[in-house]
Amino acid sequence: MSGNGGKDRGVVFRTRGLTKSYDMGEVKVHALRGIDLELYEGEMVVLLGASGSGKSTLVNILGGLDTATEGEVFYQDQELTRANDRELTEYRRHWVGFVFQFYNLIPSLTARENVAIVTEIARDPMDPDEALDIAGLPDRGDSFPAQLSGGEQQRVAIARAIAKKPAVLLCDEPTGALDSKTGIVVLKALERVNRELGTTTFIITHNEVQAEMAERVIYLRDGKISDIRTNEERTPPEELSW
Repeated sequence: MSGNGGKDRGVVFRTRGLTKSYDMGEVKVHALRGIDLELYEGEMVVLLGASGSGKSTLVNILGGLDTATEGEVFYQDQELTRANDRELTEYRRHWVGFVFQFYNLIPSLTARENVAIVTEIARDPMDPDEALDIAGLPDRGDSFPAQLSGGEQQRVAIARAIAKKPAVLLCDEPTGALDSKTGIVVLKALERVNRELGTTTFIITHNEVQAEMAERVIYLRDGKISDIRTNEERTPPEELSW
């Protein structure tokens, strides 16, 4: 393994011996098999692995959506593995933004209103129009999801995720439902969020090309980290193609 992405930045996530297993009838499925990992403030990291490698399970545990079977997970100084349901809810509400493959927008609300839902429960939210602008949609606030393309809907989802000013943005296959051209527009929005807001951005994908835009690339195989590398030179999203 190579590469320490810290560069004297603070540790946002630290996992030790992280394990997750499921009982599927008489069979025990091991999704994660002892993950030791650190993610740093302001980093853009791509987690790369085939379907079934444990990527979504890892992100769900970091985001407080799932719990580990064994091991430790810290967000800064908070041990998530010891947190109760109320503490995990508070953690998700204030510190983590999620972007999933499917946009989960409310059809009856405009883009602005979809974003505003999050700002109503955040401690120090940004204006919904500012979030839409950062996501590259300055003129679509009054549009309903049905009036938006897939890429535009995903950028509304990004605006919604960043509007509460999360410390961390966890993205699970954010371009998985999009064609290459549209996906690159979405990646540009994520890169802008990382660069301008300093949000630690963790993108999971099976698309190796997207790893070229990250500071660090973490390879996951069969529930284990198989390699970590640092990109000495990062490729801007608009120069990617797949």
